[in-house]
Amino acid sequence: MTDRHHLLVYGGTFAAVDDGGDITGVRGGHVPDGLFVRDGRHLSRWQLTVDGAVPETLTPVAGGDTARCVLVPRGGRDEPPAYTLFREQAVGDGSFVEVLRVVGNRPVPTTVRLALTVDADFADQFELRSDHRTYAKLGVVRSRRILDDGVEFTYRRSEWRSCTTVGADPAPDAVEETGTGARRMVWTLDLPAHGTAELTLRVMARPHGEKRALRVPRSPRSVAERLRADEERFLEGVAFPTGWPELAAACARGLADLAALQVPARGPDGEELRVPAAGAPWYLTLLGRDALLTSLFTLPYRPRPAADTLLALAATQAREDGAAPVAQPGKIVHEVRHGELAHFGQVPYGRYYGSVDATPLFLVLLGAYVEQTGDGELGRRLQPHARAAVDWMLDHGGLTSRGYLVYRADRGGLANQNWKDSPGAICSADGTRPGGPVMAAGAQGYAYDALRRTAWLARTVWRDEAYAALLEQAATDLRDRFQRDFWMPEHDFPALALDGTGRRVDALASDAGHLLWSGLLDKEYGEQVGRRLLEPDFFSGWGVRTLAAGQPAYHPLSYHRGSVWPHDNAVVALGLARYGLHDEARVVARGLVDAAAVSGHRLPEVMAGYGRGAHAEPVPYPHACVREARSAAAPLALLAAVGGA
Repeated sequence: MTDRHHLLVYGGTFAAVDDGGDITGVRGGHVPDGLFVRDGRHLSRWQLTVDGAVPETLTPVAGGDTARCVLVPRGGRDEPPAYTLFREQAVGDGSFVEVLRVVGNRPVPTTVRLALTVDADFADQFELRSDHRTYAKLGVVRSRRILDDGVEFTYRRSEWRSCTTVGADPAPDAVEETGTGARRMVWTLDLPAHGTAELTLRVMARPHGEKRALRVPRSPRSVAERLRADEERFLEGVAFPTGWPELAAACARGLADLAALQVPARGPDGEELRVPAAGAPWYLTLLGRDALLTSLFTLPYRPRPAADTLLALAATQAREDGAAPVAQPGKIVHEVRHGELAHFGQVPYGRYYGSVDATPLFLVLLGAYVEQTGDGELGRRLQPHARAAVDWMLDHGGLTSRGYLVYRADRGGLANQNWKDSPGAICSADGTRPGGPVMAAGAQGYAYDALRRTAWLARTVWRDEAYAALLEQAATDLRDRFQRDFWMPEHDFPALALDGTGRRVDALASDAGHLLWSGLLDKEYGEQVGRRLLEPDFFSGWGVRTLAAGQPAYHPLSYHRGSVWPHDNAVVALGLARYGLHDEARVVARGLVDAAAVSGHRLPEVMAGYGRGAHAEPVPYPHACVREARSAAAPLALLAAVGGA
């Protein structure tokens, strides 16, 4: 990470610590600093001093499931440090644990005074973003209570309650006030000659509404053992390609990350589920589109996440207009948040439905899951949800009235509601943004695939031939309309979108690859598009750019107007393979696999669009999620597209 924070992730909990294992509470960086559970910060300070000074970092924290670093007191070359500190940290479910070991380096007894300054500000993640927004929080009451072995921080605002408990073994000799609301836990350690002392620090976070009986792990090593067991379950039975070890390594790394990104959710009958969170640090929660794409990529190898994702999204499917922001009957949720600001309606994301494509992707996953697994029981159980989703596409979604899925900018929410959801992502080649309703190309491909797959379900599982025929005709009509209205003969390429007047938004964009994945284009058009995506203005050497270089709107460090997204490229590779363009699919796969090899075989959320010839390694995008579910699953999609070739 560019600002030297290191993420520890376990389910719905994450911590960001610096090179020395500290948390400073600084706001406004690329990574939110602290310990977070359910969108709230439960540790905002965790700062170690030794003999009144900040120690020097000898070995900084490196990437891994636990944070390990080595510290020494500051000094000069002529006087070696009197002792060395070894810190090891990890997060559990709603918890944080650290073992601090102090090793004496002298042949005589040594006294060491350790102090740990701790605080919990309970800030909502949305308060910590670099968008300069502020949120009124009236009637807040904060309290601190000294415990026998530490300190407890509590936060109350109306009915909202949160709590963080910090305990230590051995207990601190004193807990001091600092004048800032933080508390300083102090120990005086008497080390014998070359002796050792050890502290274990445990933090339990209880966000509002948490009723489970949780326990802090015994040690960071016990967390690591649990994570390894989870990873082994995800890896078990997956046949990695022996002829392409780098792809095998990327698949293994991705599955290991997915094991850590599973967060709790509930099904339609309240059953407990585990679904893929979108990514850490900013999106450690259920995002409909992200969970659906991740589940589609992993489906051939790990079908369980798909089943849980379908059930969790069925449980949150909108049932009436206006019950939540941009909710409409049958629509699949875009984002679910659990924080204080969402609870009080100060951000719209408690249950937010601002997505034009989550609903068709829900139907795509349901059809693919039943076809892949033969689980007709789940297909029958979710029949009412699937029919409601189809009704949304035909009615509120716009397929019947406009001929296409349509979205409008949501005031206070998202301006764009397809996968490229940043404000300027949908644009003409010159950068002009369309006004009014928008019909994004990729969403039409998903709708086409959704209609066809649901028709198959209707015919084979629900035994409703009339409904199947109706959906097949709707899919055929959509395909004919699309190729008439979106195709740009002057470019031999589809438009990125249509605006409210039906005018083509003429940027050349990677979304065309999603049309190949969905099968929306005729074979001739599809082959033209597939080959065009591999030309140098599109293909950077690491992957296909979101926007072809050379257009005025292109920027290599833009979020969606020239960057390279691994999950986007995984979709492109699957689409190329579908149209028989296997050489092109291998080129895309090799670019991504090479990019992953540079960073321990892990693909980031997004990379800059600079060409491989200009720089020998992928240039990072500065605000990318380091662990992102779609990117973690992307190597599995590449494996499905090209095998071990």
